[in-house]
Amino acid sequence: MALLITNIKELLQVRDTPTEKVSGSEMATLPTLHNAWLLMQNGTITGYGTMETCPADFSGEIIDATGKTVLPTWCDSHTHLVYAGNREQEFVDRINGLSYEEIANRGGGILNSAKRLNETHEDELYEQSRKRLEEVMQLGTGAIEIKSGYGLTVEGELKMLRVIKRLRENYPVAIKATFLGAHAFPTEYKENHTAYIDLIINEMLPAIASEGLADYIDAFCETGYFSVAETERIMEAGKQYGLEAKIHVNQFTAIEGIAACVKHNALSVDHLEIVSDTDIEALKNSRTMPVALPTCSFFISIPYTPARKLLNAGLPLALATDYNPGTTPSGNMNLVVATACIKMKMTPEEAINAATINGAYAMGLSSTHGSITVGKKASVIITKPLNSFYELPYAFGSNLIDTVIINGQKI
Repeated sequence: MALLITNIKELLQVRDTPTEKVSGSEMATLPTLHNAWLLMQNGTITGYGTMETCPADFSGEIIDATGKTVLPTWCDSHTHLVYAGNREQEFVDRINGLSYEEIANRGGGILNSAKRLNETHEDELYEQSRKRLEEVMQLGTGAIEIKSGYGLTVEGELKMLRVIKRLRENYPVAIKATFLGAHAFPTEYKENHTAYIDLIINEMLPAIASEGLADYIDAFCETGYFSVAETERIMEAGKQYGLEAKIHVNQFTAIEGIAACVKHNALSVDHLEIVSDTDIEALKNSRTMPVALPTCSFFISIPYTPARKLLNAGLPLALATDYNPGTTPSGNMNLVVATACIKMKMTPEEAINAATINGAYAMGLSSTHGSITVGKKASVIITKPLNSFYELPYAFGSNLIDTVIINGQKI
């Protein structure tokens, strides 16, 4: 199938030379073509330029984008989209004054989701998750990472990862799977952390590897969850099965987890609501991508990742949703970009770079997603008519998307 988009008011994130990621002051620049065209064939971007050079003999479908902006689909590098039911009661509990930790200590939080998931049949779990995936695709997400972590048993974790595999097989969106058995300690292992980590390493990992169900490994490195030493043990075990690390860290406290992740060559460190000067020094000159999750901060009223501090230090930054039933029940990347601008003081250029090219990097998709580059996947958002792309974060409550194309398919 061939598609030609013409008369594009602004074509964003145009990079002639393949770029893995952008960092520091580079993030303030968003390469743009005005009055442009974009050609996509067989699911791939094959050409673009200004209208003076638009192909005259094209015989496929033409989309007139007069007044509209075109940009790469969002790359959401951190989600927990596969889960059973929801946790709306905990939402009310927080309104009534309970903290995240207090809810968890009462059997809520991750353990609540684990109980529901283990009681839910795989087919029903797939149906619930499929609907969420279709929704975020309509909202412009063309690449997504999905974690396990609500099983906390061998069968529960395998069930989640098999659902992720089914989603990958049935939808054009690029999906990366992350094994997060180290999300929380089940009640029966609360006083015996070593035994649960042994279960992860000796039973879960071999079973997952035998079915080829995961691309990455993760752990919730945080006070009251997995210590730095425990997280390092999990990262080391992942390496034995070819699983790079993408780690939850610094959501509530800074416990030198970031330095440990950099030491183990983690692809990303995610959350970073609390960031010390030591953390920033550890990240400098590393290949590890910091990932901010601003709608999590918005929903549970915790600090926002200090974006300006990270960028002023010359570091890159990616944005993702953290879509999950407890702390971010939304997979809307448009809201993430707006919240980053409003609350983290990122410019629209920086936020879009963080949600496209850097998001692609944070899940190993730099060569295929995140920019308008010949040879990359034909996955783009066509907006409604806009004054400029600044309206995307400015009009944060409006749906400004007209059409989503993923891997050459209109969604």
